[in-house]
Amino acid sequence: MASIRRIGIITSGGDCGGLNAVIKGVAREAYALGIESVVIPNGYAGLYNLIELPEVVFLNAERVSRIEASLAGSEAGHSRVKISKIKDEKKYDRIKEGLKKFGIDALVISGGDDTGSVVVDLSSQGIPCIHVPKTMDLDLQPYSVGGDSSINRIATFTRDLKTTGLSHNRIMVVEVFGRYVGHTAFRGGIGAEADCILIPEIPVDFGIVYEHMKMTYFGRVMRSDVKAGTYIMVVAEGLKISNGEMLYDESAGVDAFGHKKLAGAGKFVRQQLEKRLKSDPEVIEFMKKTGMYAPGVYEVPEVREVMPGHLVRCGGSSAYDVTFGYKTGAAAVLLLIEGRAGVTVANVDGSQIFFKETSEAIKRREVDVTEIGLYESLGTCFGRKPEKYEYTFTEVKDKIMRHL
Repeated sequence: MASIRRIGIITSGGDCGGLNAVIKGVAREAYALGIESVVIPNGYAGLYNLIELPEVVFLNAERVSRIEASLAGSEAGHSRVKISKIKDEKKYDRIKEGLKKFGIDALVISGGDDTGSVVVDLSSQGIPCIHVPKTMDLDLQPYSVGGDSSINRIATFTRDLKTTGLSHNRIMVVEVFGRYVGHTAFRGGIGAEADCILIPEIPVDFGIVYEHMKMTYFGRVMRSDVKAGTYIMVVAEGLKISNGEMLYDESAGVDAFGHKKLAGAGKFVRQQLEKRLKSDPEVIEFMKKTGMYAPGVYEVPEVREVMPGHLVRCGGSSAYDVTFGYKTGAAAVLLLIEGRAGVTVANVDGSQIFFKETSEAIKRREVDVTEIGLYESLGTCFGRKPEKYEYTFTEVKDKIMRHL
């Protein structure tokens, strides 16, 4: 690869924690090596329209110092645009002309699987790119910046909801992002000590969920000296019901990458629980024993669904994501100057920089369900009949990669 004098930085897809650290990591490492870096704003839409821009922002020392790595979101901006779907036969020539106009020799692009697929596309067109993995869903093969920040926010919001649940003796259902995998629901739910966690990797048997809820919730209220209790559920948006079907919002259409938009998991779970509560003859007896029963007004416990939505991807970045963002951003520059374009930074551990072909890195990684039995043995419900945790012992002899 020819000598690199200027790098363009792109963030694409959804916003999340750690991205500003990626930008600063790229800019500061490039500066240390005598390479300029610039922001290409608004994701791939900005890349396509680069030729039309009058100027780009140079990330000099003063401009970089104004970027807060500890804030979520991206100073470079985002868009959900897939280059190959742009209706312009000369789109790749247009992109190359834009890069040439501003003297940009290579790109560092941070995003998830959809973003990574465009990295593969651009690389095949002769545009040098390095991919820094970013997705709060944690569905890529390597750890992705943004995951830890979102998991911590999910855990915090879910724990906080226990106070309103206890005040009203409610059953709380928290629906969180994650698309087709359950990493954020699983880890965030465990972090919040949720009673029940429903993830796409395990189709839900609502009969089992209801019995677990009833036993746990009824027991808590009955044992309480003030007859107060709550039951907390964390539900992934990509929830699958017992026949394996996923819940889609058919009226919402598809996104720019052709994915059906997921919606309604929390509402569906609430409705399933309400239906069972209303038809269970033991519920009214429970309400009477605990002093909650009011004929025709309050005959069954309330079930409320809550969607923190974009609150789990905004605000602040965790220290882990800031650290990961800094080092993978810097590593992307080092990979570029060594001529290793078209790859994804997987990790930096000591003196080793790990990378993978982007086409491999963006393959979907699901929750390892063999671990679920351990948490079931601790009392957490996952919407199935608890399974015995099968385990083996392995002594660590060699250095292992340290990441989530």
